[in-house]
Amino acid sequence: MDIATIIGILAGFGIIIGAIATGGGARMFMHVPSLLIVLGGMLCTVLIHFSLNQFLSIFGIVKNTFVNKATTLSELIQQMVNYAAINRRDGALALEQEMRNVDNKFLSKGLQALVDGQEEDDIRDLMNMETIYMQQRHADGKKILEFMGASAPAFGMIGTLIGLVKMLQSLSDPDSLGAGMAIALITTFYGAVFANLIFIPLAGKLGQYSKNESLAMEMTIEGICAIVKGDSPTIVREKMQAFVSSCKREEIKVNI
Repeated sequence: MDIATIIGILAGFGIIIGAIATGGGARMFMHVPSLLIVLGGMLCTVLIHFSLNQFLSIFGIVKNTFVNKATTLSELIQQMVNYAAINRRDGALALEQEMRNVDNKFLSKGLQALVDGQEEDDIRDLMNMETIYMQQRHADGKKILEFMGASAPAFGMIGTLIGLVKMLQSLSDPDSLGAGMAIALITTFYGAVFANLIFIPLAGKLGQYSKNESLAMEMTIEGICAIVKGDSPTIVREKMQAFVSSCKREEIKVNI
């Protein structure tokens, strides 16, 4: 669970609600028709722009921004070093027992290919293909969130225009102009809040997760291929640490 995402959203809404409550007139900011225009219109545009399956995957995409099961780099490097030691000592078939304790499906697939005796190039091609399609799936999810972030303010403006038209129809009653203008601007407020506090930041978070997962997958590929070639645990560690900046290598403790 990504605590930072939850804290950010809750704190953001807390600041906005607190500012509204402090200034008074909080009830004026609760307008159901404006909320329906922004959220309903946004979801309709997503349904038009993307396929039905992509639309139905929105909840799963949002869930991925809150739940991150990525393996830490130090843990991944240590695993590969251990596998390299087992491979040199007992042979590739001994790694089959280690696969039972592996939760990472991508790593498990690489170990299975290693145990099956596949060539290095074949393993690299297979795992690279898996990485490419993972990146494509994440890119599609990021596009959906970014599209939602762009659509919410647009429908906020549409709601504002609707409110302005209604307000202009009542020019004969000057006392109602202020209240009418306030209601007209609420939809713009809703659109800006949902876009800038939820959808756009979640799209950025998903992009960061995808980048980190891609790095872990590339490191896994290099580690598996190094084990296939029979490299020593030390060489495997050095190859995998090449993906990490020099300042972070000192923080990663790997036992050989």
